[in-house]
Amino acid sequence: MQLSKTEEELMNILWKHKKAFMKDLLDAYEEPKPATTTIATLLKRMADKGFVAYNSFGRSREYFPLVKKKDYFSKHVNGLIKNFFNDSPTQFASFFTQSTDLSKTELQELKQLIDQEIKRK
Repeated sequence: MQLSKTEEELMNILWKHKKAFMKDLLDAYEEPKPATTTIATLLKRMADKGFVAYNSFGRSREYFPLVKKKDYFSKHVNGLIKNFFNDSPTQFASFFTQSTDLSKTELQELKQLIDQEIKRK
């Protein structure tokens, strides 16, 4: 399952805070801040999708992520490769290195990461 753009924005706040009450979530937004009801609706949808849960403390709820950021991002990237690059990581890497304005240093750093992963496997 996937999050909407606004849900992802809120999820990023939760990943950063690890646990947060509604006030903490609202405080993390820049002005103009969304309405409390908007955040509550997003949290309900995200909980229904299995991305967040909460602990109740009286009338307050402390929200926390159920999905790790790395796992969500990995699933996203794999879906991107499957849907847009014919399930070919090589096509994705080719597009990524040619279509982003990477410096020579950044390309060398990527090469080092790939070389390390090759050695590891």
